[in-house]
Amino acid sequence: MPLPASQSPWSWTAFRLRVEHNATFDDWAAISEGAYLLRSNIGDWSDAQLWKAYIQLTQAEAAFRIHKDQLNLRPIWHQREDRVQAHILVCFLAFVLWKSLEMWQSRSGLGSAPRTILEELARIQSHDVILPTATHGNIRLRCVTHPDPAQVALLDRLGIVLPKRMRLAEHESSTLAQSA
Repeated sequence: MPLPASQSPWSWTAFRLRVEHNATFDDWAAISEGAYLLRSNIGDWSDAQLWKAYIQLTQAEAAFRIHKDQLNLRPIWHQREDRVQAHILVCFLAFVLWKSLEMWQSRSGLGSAPRTILEELARIQSHDVILPTATHGNIRLRCVTHPDPAQVALLDRLGIVLPKRMRLAEHESSTLAQSA
């Protein structure tokens, strides 16, 4: 707010501030502190049903954040309806995968933070080793790195057995044969 000009009849003494104590509000604040207040137009649901629906709503909203944050995907601005629907499908699938990993982790007694599992397992990599031969072109082997002891313990708790080698998809092996 700009200060008044010196010639103006306006002055700071014209303003007064009065503070009153409202005991009724203090009582309500003490009772409701740390509590949620949900309003709904649905009158025939129990408190538990309303709370569950609210939590599901927050989880659905989290689905759109999961693919941006935890999965390191960024939003794409679409102009066509079919692409918008495809984007929503990808968000939904990301959420389902995230929740599945969360439940799997919880059942294994590993908490409920899938990000930590993804960070730990992201260090396990797959590499292609290409061996040239004189008679049969190139031989391509897809190998998986050896997990460290912490990763071995995590994989064991989750019940996952890593293969030493992975099979190549049909189109990859035919592309490799053509390039030889």
